[in-house]
Amino acid sequence: MALITKSIKGTQDVLPGESHKIQFLESAAKEIAANFGFREIRTPVFEHTELFQRGVGDTTDVVQKEMYTFLDKGGRSITLRPEGTAGAVRSFLEHGLYNEPMPQKLCYLTSCYRYEKPQAGRLREFHQFGVECLGTASPAADAEVIALAGELFSFLGVRGLELQLNSIGCKECRKEYHKALHDYFYGHKDELCGTCQERLDRNPMRILDCKSPVCSAIAKDAPKVLDYLCDDCRAHFEQVQSFLKTMQIPFTVNPTIVRGLDYYTRTVFEFVSTEIGAQGTVCGGGRYDGLVEEIGGPHTPALGFGMGLERLQLLMEAQGLPFPAPETCNLYIASMGDNALQTAAQIVSALRQEGVYAEFDVVGRSVKAQMKYANKIGAKFTMVLGDSELETGKAMLKNMETGEQQEMALDTFEGDFMRLSISESLKDIEALGVDTDIDIDAILNTNLF
Repeated sequence: MALITKSIKGTQDVLPGESHKIQFLESAAKEIAANFGFREIRTPVFEHTELFQRGVGDTTDVVQKEMYTFLDKGGRSITLRPEGTAGAVRSFLEHGLYNEPMPQKLCYLTSCYRYEKPQAGRLREFHQFGVECLGTASPAADAEVIALAGELFSFLGVRGLELQLNSIGCKECRKEYHKALHDYFYGHKDELCGTCQERLDRNPMRILDCKSPVCSAIAKDAPKVLDYLCDDCRAHFEQVQSFLKTMQIPFTVNPTIVRGLDYYTRTVFEFVSTEIGAQGTVCGGGRYDGLVEEIGGPHTPALGFGMGLERLQLLMEAQGLPFPAPETCNLYIASMGDNALQTAAQIVSALRQEGVYAEFDVVGRSVKAQMKYANKIGAKFTMVLGDSELETGKAMLKNMETGEQQEMALDTFEGDFMRLSISESLKDIEALGVDTDIDIDAILNTNLF
């Protein structure tokens, strides 16, 4: 039987040499979300198919064409989540979070699954950072959620993103808009793709989101939703813009944005880049004031966004933005003989308990091969232990960057090495022009290490 050595189309492996990049993005996203009061929620990777049919909308491309749906062994229809909002709202209802103080501010880092044509920035398994703010109808909340996304982009140093904003109104004002769209598209019915011909009577607004070049060209001259907003929706949209201006967040009103999911109401927005090809939307979201009710809960106005982490990483790499270097080994102990190996294991174990990244030989290499390995993993310090070092109770510690060596007593090595490591870190800080006057022993006594 042939060995299967290729990943499934539309998926990708994140290798150890690259994983620090996505870890950095995830850490930054969670930290900034916490500054806005958002707390993490984790939901299952699969849900009942009906949740997405009712929540996302059965006239959307996601539900009609892209979901991974299957029957489980109990005959139930199950779907791998194509997006994060529906599952978060289901959890919000199931666990009675609507009884908690409002708004409930939730965030998540999650994998999603859509059967699409793979291309740069678009995978069939992809990862999102998302936030959901439930229990507020205030336009200030719209601006705050947008500001959160903008703050993350600013922290990462991402350039050239344009915030595009629109309002698609509420159920009431959309009735007139749907009628206008139906009348317009009906005149082009024979030109529309088969999917959009089916949408014409059920949900003509979905035609605006069609990826077909023919349908897209027809949609360019379709009626604009902003011309059909009711007074309340118009006032809400104007207040959102006012808050964004107050917060000094630049934006462009784009009346063609409708987003690809049916649950959106009123405010919708996208952060768009021109630097990563056709898939230029790095972050998108908006209000979904009717979703909680649609799933079976009480009326709960809400909003949120989803941010594609693969697209964000792709954009940062295209702009040459730096990622923090992965952590490298602080100390590698090479050993000669069984007794030295035991001592190396003991020292490394003690240092690891203090939070130090340390390694010793677990392969059985020669000392020469061990030192080559230490160099390859970027060890900052190395030390060789043999019978003579064990007899004298002393060994030479080498700084791999400078080549400097110093004698270290083995019976006090752990504490001495910790002091040395902190001292080296303070030198790096001082090299940046920052004065330090720190008691190293006081640091060690705080149990931070």
